[in-house]
Amino acid sequence: MAQNSNLHTFHIPVMGLAYTIDSPIRVAQYGISSVISIIDDEVIEKMHAFYSKKFNFNYEGISNKIDDYRALRITSYLNMVDSVVQQKFEAFKQELAESKDSLNNYIAMLPNKSELKKGLRNLIEDGIVIKDTIKNYLENNLSPGEIDVNIMTKVDKDNFIKNQQLPVNYNDAHASLRGFANSNLNSSVVLSAGMNPRLYSYIENFKDFYPDSNGILKKKIILKVSDFRSAIIQGNFLAKKGLWVSEYRIESGLNCGGHAFATDGFLLGPILEEFNKKKEQLIQSAHELMTKALTIKEMPIPINPLQLKITVQGGVGTAEEHQFLLDHYQMDSVGWGSPFLLVPEATSVDTDTRELLAKSVEKDFYISQISPLGIPFNTVKGTTNEVLKQNRIKEFKSGSSCPKKLLALSKEFSDQGICTASRKYQDIKLEELETQKESISLIEYEKKKTKITEKSCLCVGLVNAAYLENNIKIKGEEQGVVICPGPNLAYFDKIVSLSNMVKHIYGNTSVNSSINRPNIFINELKMYVDYLKNEIEESTSEMTAGQIKKWHYFKNNLLEGVDYYFKLFTETQFFKKDFVTIQNQLHNYKISINNLQIPKLEIV
Repeated sequence: MAQNSNLHTFHIPVMGLAYTIDSPIRVAQYGISSVISIIDDEVIEKMHAFYSKKFNFNYEGISNKIDDYRALRITSYLNMVDSVVQQKFEAFKQELAESKDSLNNYIAMLPNKSELKKGLRNLIEDGIVIKDTIKNYLENNLSPGEIDVNIMTKVDKDNFIKNQQLPVNYNDAHASLRGFANSNLNSSVVLSAGMNPRLYSYIENFKDFYPDSNGILKKKIILKVSDFRSAIIQGNFLAKKGLWVSEYRIESGLNCGGHAFATDGFLLGPILEEFNKKKEQLIQSAHELMTKALTIKEMPIPINPLQLKITVQGGVGTAEEHQFLLDHYQMDSVGWGSPFLLVPEATSVDTDTRELLAKSVEKDFYISQISPLGIPFNTVKGTTNEVLKQNRIKEFKSGSSCPKKLLALSKEFSDQGICTASRKYQDIKLEELETQKESISLIEYEKKKTKITEKSCLCVGLVNAAYLENNIKIKGEEQGVVICPGPNLAYFDKIVSLSNMVKHIYGNTSVNSSINRPNIFINELKMYVDYLKNEIEESTSEMTAGQIKKWHYFKNNLLEGVDYYFKLFTETQFFKKDFVTIQNQLHNYKISINNLQIPKLEIV
């Protein structure tokens, strides 16, 4: 079988806890790479049972009563996914060799500049339709997409048996990493949500993350980052342990799905520019540090630096934007996330939620405070979770029963941690609030009450769509569906086939709505301007010098970003039909930024 050679120039990033839980099973045979979240072992175990039955594999359930069950469940599921992908991939190659229609349809899905596309077309044009010839060509040139996994590093809760704390290796993220490390996969772990030194150090324990005598990594590390400084700090930290970061996955801070980690006003374009210019610095710095570490460990040392990819995701929506990111910034791949929520062949979403996403417009997508992590969270109006949550609040039963406790990270009331979306936590906080009722205004009281009760049970809400789509029984208190699309989804208004979505990415059809969609960079700029406005307007307490300094820094970074875009759009040959509109938008946003009322910093 051919080694994976990135047949496609896009990948499907992780979405939620379960929206991409089985995406490799759905799309890997076409050479499309995708990412599975492996933090929730319960949904993993249920999906393992579901697919074992579907593909006639032997399934032996792993009880949560046995030692290390979380890691064992993850390893077992990933091994099964690998087996299913190989099975489907072999069947797909056979189908392509036997059916000219299937072959032509697949050729239409490939990138326009693809060597595989060119080679298959040449065989057909030369009249070579012999089954064995086509099969041999596919054997040498076609490979399945990567089965990558994601661990949100902050979701690393301590675990207990009764009141006895288990060793750190049994923490949630640690166990998830171990589950991946012990699997048969030859793929990557995507580490997101910032640096967890203890978890990063734990990677040292697994030989698959080190290069062999031929400089080959069986398992690779991908870091999701928002800026260059973060990338080089984290990359060098790992390199000092002999570990190589194979990819930096840059994500827009606000123009993305899931949790929104806003930068200090640094915009995507300037961030990509810095990565493009300093890529060699990332490589050389890490290579030197890794070489020293491997020498001390007496392990094989690669003569040359290992491969390093830079990729980007967040808010891309057109073929022109896709190609611009590849060509101008030399990106190795572009992540398309939220649009694939409208593709039943690619993601695990129930029918009602897909229809909600398809009909939702710009004003329906918003950044909420529903995440128990206390980090802004992208969502959409009208989810069943929001309806059920509001009904419970009206009945004075706010909060979740918290069956999974993956986000039970608050130590405010218990050393074992409580989730801020749980009924237990909210009852305590609401009782505290009642004691303040006489001393604060009604407006302030309602504001504080909303802040307590608005948190949603993400652990349950983010997996229910997968259960509903696959008719898997949902136990426990009804939570409905939480979904976390990026705001870019407002410009996609219908359910789309996999073939058409891929053709859209490569500019061979269009599935965008007729709504006038802003350019990816303009859309993100608007979000950052709105974000800073809200920060300033909602600061009710006395402003500190630190806050004021931060806002000025944020504002200056935005202005520098706008100036960068004026120059970029003037010089590039892309986006010419929208040039005047974009220049006017940049001009207007520059005025808005300059008009932001931030107190002057007093010089002491």
